[in-house]
Amino acid sequence: MTDFSQSPAQGDAPKRKHGASLLQLTDRTKRRNAAEARFKAYGIGAIAIGLLMLVVLVTNIVGKGLGAFQQTFVTLEVTLQEDKLDKSGNRNLEDIKKVTTFGYAPIIKAAIEDKVKALGVETSIKGKDMADILSKDAAATLREFVIENPDQIGQTVEFSFLAQSRVDGYLKGRVTRDSIANDKNITAAQLDLVDALVAAGVVKKTFNLSFITGADASDARPEAAGMGVSMVGSLFMMLVVLALALPIGVAASIYLEEFAPQNWITDIIEVNISNLAAVPSIVFGILGLAVFINYMHLPTSAPLVGGLVLTLMTLPTIIISTRASLKAVPPSIRDAALGVGASKMQAVFHHVLPLAAPGILTGTIIGLAQALGETAPLLLIGMVGFIASNAPDSIASGLLSPNSAMPAQIYEWAKRADPAFYERAWGGIIILLIFLVTMNTLAVILRRRFERRW
Repeated sequence: MTDFSQSPAQGDAPKRKHGASLLQLTDRTKRRNAAEARFKAYGIGAIAIGLLMLVVLVTNIVGKGLGAFQQTFVTLEVTLQEDKLDKSGNRNLEDIKKVTTFGYAPIIKAAIEDKVKALGVETSIKGKDMADILSKDAAATLREFVIENPDQIGQTVEFSFLAQSRVDGYLKGRVTRDSIANDKNITAAQLDLVDALVAAGVVKKTFNLSFITGADASDARPEAAGMGVSMVGSLFMMLVVLALALPIGVAASIYLEEFAPQNWITDIIEVNISNLAAVPSIVFGILGLAVFINYMHLPTSAPLVGGLVLTLMTLPTIIISTRASLKAVPPSIRDAALGVGASKMQAVFHHVLPLAAPGILTGTIIGLAQALGETAPLLLIGMVGFIASNAPDSIASGLLSPNSAMPAQIYEWAKRADPAFYERAWGGIIILLIFLVTMNTLAVILRRRFERRW
């Protein structure tokens, strides 16, 4: 045995200098620590920028859309004149229905004239110009009330009518006296009358429930437009997607993950499923237009067609998430079940599938949330070319009758000229975001509630 001094191998770390302490940082360590600190600062900065952008986005959406949930109403005492509404006096509903909205206009005009006179408001406008501060929907509202309550004819009833969109915009600060210089829908004298009626408590802003529960309206009545019917259309579409995409997607995932042989055919199927998840949604809209409308002749603008198109778009997402959930179940679960005599089918459906259920539910809900916010496929099947003015009265009508959907309704409002529709588009975005956040929150809750750890 001899003393032999080995030289350090090439690539070994250099020795610490003579006399240096292990507690003393070397230049290399300082550079590494500085790089780590910079990387941490970059991460914190990226998160801060992301949160800032989110705050800016939410602030803009809420600031511009919150006004849609408030609306200006004019309170009037209306005398339902029998000589105009029921000349025969026999309260025959068919005779009462023959009176059109034009027959109710003089009654409304008389009501607002009486109110202005009773309050002692001095104004240079009279008659029809006074009534023009009300929505064109006022006569229809009064007619519907009389048809539903014919016994009220001859009585004086208090009504809260919608004010027209310019009056509503004036009280919300969207319309100013300078901006109406060339506006044919409102005059400065009418705004003076509005100011007097606001001071008297006749005109005021209140919560607008009809924006949530109501139907779309024509360009002449933006103040009467609501999201309710389009929400029903989205609901029927989601029911179609849930009824088709969930069983088909889960069945396909179970077969591919648990039963399908590993060969080039299944490899091609898996690659195509992954590719379909990245296909732009408008491509599915073109496919739905060609197959479901042009070839199968299903009704245009129907929630059934929209649901079928969104089902095609959602299936890849559900299949991918379901396969990931099945793959996350430990192989020992399968082996144990097979070891005690269970068949392959029993092992999958009695043991693997229940353990994968939280992930499957999460993927399904996220897929539904994605489908709920899609607009492009709905454009191609005509769901923006129809004004949804009435809610469906049955399940068959809800599936087959023309309707709109929330994203399509928002798109339709955003492209209209009246600023009141633009405000409603932002309000619709708030409702849509509430639905999306609720669905994603539900996905998280279900996952944590049913998740099992091993």
